[in-house]
Amino acid sequence: MASAAIISVLVMTILSLLRVNVIIAIIAASLVAGVMSGMSLQESLSMMISGMGDQASVALSYILLGAFAVAISYTGITAILVNYLLRVLKDKRTIILLVIAGVASLSQNLIPVHIAFIPILIPPLLHLFDQMKLDRRGVAAALTFGLKAPYVMIPAGFGLIFHQTIQDSMRSSNVNVDISTIALSLLLPGIGMILGLLFAVFISYRRERDVPYKEETTSEMFSDPGLEKATFNKKHWLTLLSVAAALGVQLWTESLVLGALTGLVLMFVLLVVPYRSGDRVVTEGIGMMGMIAFVMLIAAGYANVLQETGSIDSLVDSSSGMIGDNQGVIAFILLLVGLLVTMGIGSSFGTVPILAALFVPICTAAGFSPMAMAALIGTAGALGDAGSPASDSTLGPTSGLNADGKHNHIWDTCVPTFLHYNIPLFIFGWIAAMVL
Repeated sequence: MASAAIISVLVMTILSLLRVNVIIAIIAASLVAGVMSGMSLQESLSMMISGMGDQASVALSYILLGAFAVAISYTGITAILVNYLLRVLKDKRTIILLVIAGVASLSQNLIPVHIAFIPILIPPLLHLFDQMKLDRRGVAAALTFGLKAPYVMIPAGFGLIFHQTIQDSMRSSNVNVDISTIALSLLLPGIGMILGLLFAVFISYRRERDVPYKEETTSEMFSDPGLEKATFNKKHWLTLLSVAAALGVQLWTESLVLGALTGLVLMFVLLVVPYRSGDRVVTEGIGMMGMIAFVMLIAAGYANVLQETGSIDSLVDSSSGMIGDNQGVIAFILLLVGLLVTMGIGSSFGTVPILAALFVPICTAAGFSPMAMAALIGTAGALGDAGSPASDSTLGPTSGLNADGKHNHIWDTCVPTFLHYNIPLFIFGWIAAMVL
């Protein structure tokens, strides 16, 4: 059973690195996990399909956000932003990467919209990135940092949900720890991510990089030279009103679907986008975000196979039986298990409850403090979120950066984010477990 989880994750990773479509890679990993757990191919496939509904709401929100992003681009308001950035940040590649990381960070805590801003902000900037010869791998690293580091370190917005999940999971195993302690325990792993971002911005992706190939853009609106002369007008004010309404509804209802739908409907009702362009807007939105949405559905099915077959529980159980009582070895093995599980499931929030139930007894027996346990559980849950082909922390950046077909999900997003964030997270998470 334990080997089923390990081998299936390796199958998904290897196939993805070989440029096999990520959907095919995840389906293959699901079937491998099911068959190795004693199920037939048909049973494995049925279990995967039955679990796809767990991400139906997220997938629908991706589609609607894509259509909303195209509608916003239709007005030309993003061309004004591009022209401003071109004047202010021209030839300042490191500055623009840090600005993007900062904007992305706001999406987790201050304005908790998660990935909703990416299809609106990034596609209109692609032409600017190409003019600056900006390495899009650096943009992916900046976006993923903003989507991940704030919830790891800051107990607000999505960060509060993440920290409460750790707290509740530890309490279920009779270990009580308050939110402020959890935040302190994850400070060191968070610092590791900051160092990873700085390494990416100032060393790895500082140099100019020409786009290796060219294809037609997903939407002509993203690079229409006529839009470069756009001036702010009534249509743009109504666009901002639609964006504000979408954000307000999302925060009020806690639903990305209702938020995106509100913004999209208002764009048509207020005649910002002509009714006759409705089919074009929705079609291009699906073209930009449909692939990402379907990956999320397949990933949910894969997670269902791993959980229902008991592969994850067996992996943790078998690991606990071979690690002895050396705290350094225990911390290393537990973090490695977290990396494997989250790489497969693609969700740090969903991984925490699975791991905590088995981590806490092991850590208690080995003499770890509650603070060290929180650091291990939080880091193990977050490990793999960056770099996983099925994570929204990588799918979100790819959805924006690949709007013109010039960005590869695996080699331009997953591999760079894995190297720059999972490695320092692992090292600093291990150090935190040793010193706290």
